[in-house]
Amino acid sequence: MVDHLANTEINSQRIAAVENCFGASGQPLALPGRVLLGEGILTKECRKKPKPRIFFLFNDILVYGSIIINKRKYNSQHIIPLEDVTLETLPDTLQMKNRWMIKTSKKSFVVSAASLTERKEWISHLEECIKHLLTKTGRQPCREHAAPWIPDKATDICMRCTQTKFSTLTRRHHCRKCGFVVCADCSRQRFLMPRLSPKPLRVCNLCYRQLLAEKKKEAEADRRQAEQIRSAIQGYEPSSGDDSDKSDDEKAEQWPADTEFYTSEVSWSSFHS
Repeated sequence: MVDHLANTEINSQRIAAVENCFGASGQPLALPGRVLLGEGILTKECRKKPKPRIFFLFNDILVYGSIIINKRKYNSQHIIPLEDVTLETLPDTLQMKNRWMIKTSKKSFVVSAASLTERKEWISHLEECIKHLLTKTGRQPCREHAAPWIPDKATDICMRCTQTKFSTLTRRHHCRKCGFVVCADCSRQRFLMPRLSPKPLRVCNLCYRQLLAEKKKEAEADRRQAEQIRSAIQGYEPSSGDDSDKSDDEKAEQWPADTEFYTSEVSWSSFHS
């Protein structure tokens, strides 16, 4: 079906209509071979509260944005390469049903559909597109994913120290490594995570210590490898065809005439552990 629609006028018109809905705030979406396969409204679990978002599924990307006027105007466009996407089905909660998580290396978030059937259809189409892309490019599925942010209303106290209570004056913060809701005292550190941002990001104290230990471990491994290379270079003695005092006849006797030289992949009690 994708190949059949790739160069059709109807596909070009549908993509142009999506571009027009995002207006100047959105990026161009038309590319050779790109096909718009479907669209729909899903509820996205945001930091403050769940909000409806418009989603567009293409054969190579997933696009979503905020709804200003449905079918006419959207903003806050986000484009996710499908090669970077992994899906995880989640259990229902009292507030939201038919949930699943969209996980990527830069951002992970939870969405829910209006019905179980709709969720199955979304997941089925997404997985088919992802499988096709990975087969086409020869890439392996993404193994590292950004942690989803836990909604602000999920807790009234810091999820690290479990002592600080949030209020109008005591703000909630999110650790960019684990996604926990933490207080300012428990998240004073910043750490550079190039996969997420070119700038150092806020992390909780526990994640900071873990990241620092990983960095030191990597640096030590690099140092040992460099030492091994230097030792190998120092112990290497280049050979020369002219430094031997043996005659050509003596050299020839060491090699039989018929020698062949060349052949052709969290509980509360552990929050502050």
